[in-house]
Amino acid sequence: MITTTNPLLGDAEQIVHQAWRGYSEASGTSRTITALHELSAHVSTNRVFQIRFSDASTLVAKVSSYGSYFLFAEDHDRLARCSSLLRHGRWAGFLADVLMVDKRPYTWYDGRCWCAFYGEVQRAEALPRVLSTSDIAALAREIARFHHACEEIAPALPTVSNSVKGDAIHLLDQLTNPFAPRNFDLPPEDIGVLARFTHGLLERLEDVHYDEWTKIPILVDWNLGNFSVVRDGGEVQLFSRWDYDWFRVESRLLDFYFLSRVSSSTGDRTSFTYSPHTLTEPRFLDFVRAYHQVNPLSVRDIEFLPFAYRIFILNYVIREGARFFRDDLCAQFRRDAAHGYLEASTRLNLQPLLDIVAG
Repeated sequence: MITTTNPLLGDAEQIVHQAWRGYSEASGTSRTITALHELSAHVSTNRVFQIRFSDASTLVAKVSSYGSYFLFAEDHDRLARCSSLLRHGRWAGFLADVLMVDKRPYTWYDGRCWCAFYGEVQRAEALPRVLSTSDIAALAREIARFHHACEEIAPALPTVSNSVKGDAIHLLDQLTNPFAPRNFDLPPEDIGVLARFTHGLLERLEDVHYDEWTKIPILVDWNLGNFSVVRDGGEVQLFSRWDYDWFRVESRLLDFYFLSRVSSSTGDRTSFTYSPHTLTEPRFLDFVRAYHQVNPLSVRDIEFLPFAYRIFILNYVIREGARFFRDDLCAQFRRDAAHGYLEASTRLNLQPLLDIVAG
């Protein structure tokens, strides 16, 4: 549904009201909004609200202008299908449901901003900022099981419009444009570093025949504030997940950088750094060891981890950063990427990880 108005994202509450009117007309619901409570983390440009209605029920609304509306709508279609396909097994209810109209996810769009509504999932226990060794292993086994379930349903999902390779090709075009320093607000020497790593990533994707790899629905951002767990006899089990900003259909390895941060004692959600050092910390070795026992990894997988990390940095920090992160964080992350993050990823000692999958 396209409206005739064009509010700014700063008027997010107004957008929620307009979007709900559109949903009400399309679905025939009689509920009216009585209150909005903002839940935004104020790190990204997205705005998130809990909505309270006249019947005392609640929903969650997300207002965004990040990326493309058309990819946003496509992602929500795939997410709804994932939730439906997982509904009769272990993962029933794990993903927050997207509100539907005529069996399709409802998304409101005015040409500049967009909005979707989600069922408010029950939130259980949050993991602590620093996980115990037993929690790391239990979380790894849960993620391994979830990845396996996602691999089973992946063939039933329609193809997607975006891809890692397409994103990298687009970024390389942007970085080789004469106006790149101005467009990215970085000096030419930094642009050169970013272009070199983007070109190297594309070469690696070609060398390993990445197009032929198994692709599954992944959630990428496993910050501690995005999911909850329960404990069964002390064993951590994933319970609910509610944030989908970086949903993709790609290799499972794109999930592993954020999982290394969750496992780490230094990469928790309050630490605004995207350093790759967490990929080689002893705690992440524990994670990979437990994951591998349930859903085996290969030597090729481990060797690709630095490139999976670079995919995150190059796409979400460099290419999309200005539209997703707050201006100050975007500028900081881009400088850090050009001055340290990417080079540091070339010096990671993968041998301990390789020993796990080879043994």
